[in-house]
Amino acid sequence: MEWFAEKVTEIGINAVTCLRSRYSERKEVKENRMQKILVSAMKQSQKATLPDFGGLTDFKTFIRQPFEGEKYIVHCQPGDKTLLKQAYPVGSNALILIGPEGDFSEEEVVLALQHGFKPISLGESRLRTETAALVACHTLHVLNM
Repeated sequence: MEWFAEKVTEIGINAVTCLRSRYSERKEVKENRMQKILVSAMKQSQKATLPDFGGLTDFKTFIRQPFEGEKYIVHCQPGDKTLLKQAYPVGSNALILIGPEGDFSEEEVVLALQHGFKPISLGESRLRTETAALVACHTLHVLNM
């Protein structure tokens, strides 16, 4: 998670929140350490904005929060999914949920869809959590260049 936060800060994301979902392995996040990593990455990459760090947040609480922009969920369950690069309107705000190593539960996917999240794909490969999150952030970055 620390590596991911560092790299997406260098890319220029606005916020990172760790989700506690049914299959999450991580039970705590050292917020002070994460904040130091974000500040260091921001300075090193000469970014003017420090990403907000939302800490460790319960999945059900997080998806109910208001968000102005596109909301997506990446999961491995069967069903129709649009590629992120085709679903995303360039220039818009986006919130992308990436599941833990064990993926989101069926209940979590259904709940996210009920709260306006759209199912998307990052391609044919099954990616580890950190890789999927980095691919999603980089895809938006490239589309917005």
